[in-house]
Amino acid sequence: MQDNWQEPSADEKQPENDRAWGLVETLAKGALLEQRRARRWGIFFKCLTFGWLFFSVAVFYKATNIADAEVSSSSGEHTALVDIDGQIGGGEVEADAVITGLRSAFEDENTKAVILRINSPGGSPVQSGYIYDEIRRLRDIHEEIPLYAVIMDIGASGGYYIAAAADEIYADKASLVGSIGVISAGFGFVGTMEKLGVTRRVYHAGEDKAFLDPFQPVDKESAAKWQVQLNTIHQQFIEVVKAGRGDRLQDSPDIFSGMVWSGEQAEKLGLIDGLGSAGYVAREVIGEEEIVDYTFRLSPLEKFARDFGAGVSSTFVEAMDGGLQLM
Repeated sequence: MQDNWQEPSADEKQPENDRAWGLVETLAKGALLEQRRARRWGIFFKCLTFGWLFFSVAVFYKATNIADAEVSSSSGEHTALVDIDGQIGGGEVEADAVITGLRSAFEDENTKAVILRINSPGGSPVQSGYIYDEIRRLRDIHEEIPLYAVIMDIGASGGYYIAAAADEIYADKASLVGSIGVISAGFGFVGTMEKLGVTRRVYHAGEDKAFLDPFQPVDKESAAKWQVQLNTIHQQFIEVVKAGRGDRLQDSPDIFSGMVWSGEQAEKLGLIDGLGSAGYVAREVIGEEEIVDYTFRLSPLEKFARDFGAGVSSTFVEAMDGGLQLM
């Protein structure tokens, strides 16, 4: 059978070439259009991102200056307020921040009295001591300005340690007050390690360097030495409370047992002077109802950075040992 196929002529090829080029042109235009759309969306999202960043910076700036705005809100005589809200030294309440607020409150010539409003279960004995010492120093410098501690839900351990520096302490009848004691807690994983067949290897210089290692059996001699340290810090706490409360304390050994008391019980024991809120103290005790907040507060960005760092470090410390707390 003879093949009659012949190659198309140039005139016959032209329509087919035109269709191919048309298709290429359509695809190119579509790709270009898609690039333009993508570019527009890219510009939109970039603008949106920059807008969000500017908004965030504005919020952070405003939050950073809240304390200054509150302090400048009064030009006349007033009652100064400084808050301690949270665990002391645990990333929630830092001694430096509290001291900054206290100094600003005492140094304002229009401050008639200072209220230290406490809502804390305790925390670091060192940072509690820093705040206590600074209060005593400021009271010596500004003898005409009294300081009143007002306990909200809880003023225990380190929180009460600080309150003991005040001229008078007030609380609600249902507030939790006291817990004058020291605690150091951790975990022991010796049995778990044995069951898993894991061997702990510790290298140290100094016979007591690893006495808090939770993966090794408790050494009775080292534990006794550690108990001496706890007893020493407890005695320091007791002396601070006695110095601050004086003859107002009832003669009862239970006061220093580490027990926490209701506000009503605390008043009978002499741990507090009366029942009342910050507003009550400002109005009825100080005689100046206008309250100006001098609490030093971090911006949200600073707070996030601090909490993140504190969270990482505290997780590491807790993994090794519970640490020493006035809690």
